[in-house]
Amino acid sequence: MSAPLLAFEAVTAGYGKLTVLHDVTVQLGDDEVLAVLGANGSGKSTVLKTAIGLTRIASGRILLLGEDITNVPANRRAARGMGYVPQTRNVFLDLSVLDNLKMGGFLHAASIAADLARVYDLFPRLYERRNNRARDLSGGERRMLSIGLTLLLRPRLLLLDEPSSDLSPAMVTLVFDAIRRIRAERRIPVLLVEQNVRAALGIASRVCVMVRGRQALDIAADKLDMEHLHALFMDGGVRTG
Repeated sequence: MSAPLLAFEAVTAGYGKLTVLHDVTVQLGDDEVLAVLGANGSGKSTVLKTAIGLTRIASGRILLLGEDITNVPANRRAARGMGYVPQTRNVFLDLSVLDNLKMGGFLHAASIAADLARVYDLFPRLYERRNNRARDLSGGERRMLSIGLTLLLRPRLLLLDEPSSDLSPAMVTLVFDAIRRIRAERRIPVLLVEQNVRAALGIASRVCVMVRGRQALDIAADKLDMEHLHALFMDGGVRTG
């Protein structure tokens, strides 16, 4: 059996002296969308930040295609193909849409025209707004731009932090349809941290549920029992609708 694309092995991690994750073991296969779900404060976003290298790891290790990257800094993880889309501060506000995308495509300048065409096919609204400054975009359009910018880096996997945050229902649908296409058409596996359970389950192949920094569940999405999920989060405030 081939090694998983990304693997946490008994990872305990946090920020400074604060430990947030406790003994987390989870894997992302090269054909998956893995949704990490949980209430606010459950540690789900810390899973993503630990994957990209933004936390302190106290114990355990992280593997990328079988290689130990536990002590590899975030910039080198990005260079190895980890495409990270943070929830906020994810675009250059004073640059145009087109110039933002060119920032993502600087490593592949020779083929940027084709890469831009693929992003515009995925997000037609970005083509329409290509000459507008990013600060003049709606929240949903900025989310599209942040994903498009990251795709121009040609990532081997995509790490998405709360892509539905502060978006209208219509924009959530557009963004999640695009994520589905990214996986299906570009064969890019996705590690998705999300508060909107309904949206996440619409695209996930597997689900990891976090409760107080620990895994409470790791299961195929089509086998997830919603009553069990509600029971896990009776005091957690997860949106399932």
